[in-house]
Amino acid sequence: MEFQEVVRRRKMVRSFQDRALPDGALDRVLANAQRAPSAGFSQGWAFVVLEGRTQTARFWDTISDPAWRAGTRGAGMVRAPAIVVPLAHKQAYLDRYRQPDKAYAHRQEVADWPVPYWDVDTGFAVLLMLLTATDLGLGAVFFGIPQHEEELLVELGIPPAYRPIGAVAIGWAAPDDPPSASLQRGWRPPDEVVHRSGW
Repeated sequence: MEFQEVVRRRKMVRSFQDRALPDGALDRVLANAQRAPSAGFSQGWAFVVLEGRTQTARFWDTISDPAWRAGTRGAGMVRAPAIVVPLAHKQAYLDRYRQPDKAYAHRQEVADWPVPYWDVDTGFAVLLMLLTATDLGLGAVFFGIPQHEEELLVELGIPPAYRPIGAVAIGWAAPDDPPSASLQRGWRPPDEVVHRSGW
C-alpha cells in the first residue's frame, strides 16, 4: 500500500473480529515501532505484548468490569487478538543525557526537559504501530488506561521505572465497526491549523 493511502485509511477501530492475526504481523508491528525516533537515541520504551484470548483477558479483566466487557462498546474491543502496552522509561533519558557526549549532568532536570520526551517518543512508536497495522490490512486503536493502572503493572510484572502511556489493540476490524461519533466534528480546516511564517 502506498504511504499516502496508509495515512488516509488509518482510523481507530473499536470493534474487532474474533480472528487470529496473520503469522508475522505482530512481529512486523513491533519491529517498526522500534524504528521510531527518540531524543538522544535513548529508545526509552518497552512493549508488553499480549496475544490470544488467554493473555488479552488478563489485560481486560484488570482494567475493566464485566458489565463494560459485555456491553456494546466493550464486547467489540475485547475480541482484539492482540494488546500492546507501550511503556515510557523516563530514567533512560535522564541517564542518556548525563553521558559525556551530552554533558548535562550539572543541569537541573526541569530545565533539561521542558517536554517529557519519554512520553513523546513512546507516542511516536505507537503511531508506527497504528500505521503498520493499517498497511497490513488490519485495524488498531490506541486508548488510555483511565483506571486500575497500578493493578495492571502488578498483573503484568512491569518494573516500577516504566509507565504505560496507554494501550494498543490490534486485529481485524469487524464489518460493523462503528464510526467514531467524534468524527462528526470533521477535520479542522488547514487555515486553522497551519500558520506559515508565524502565527
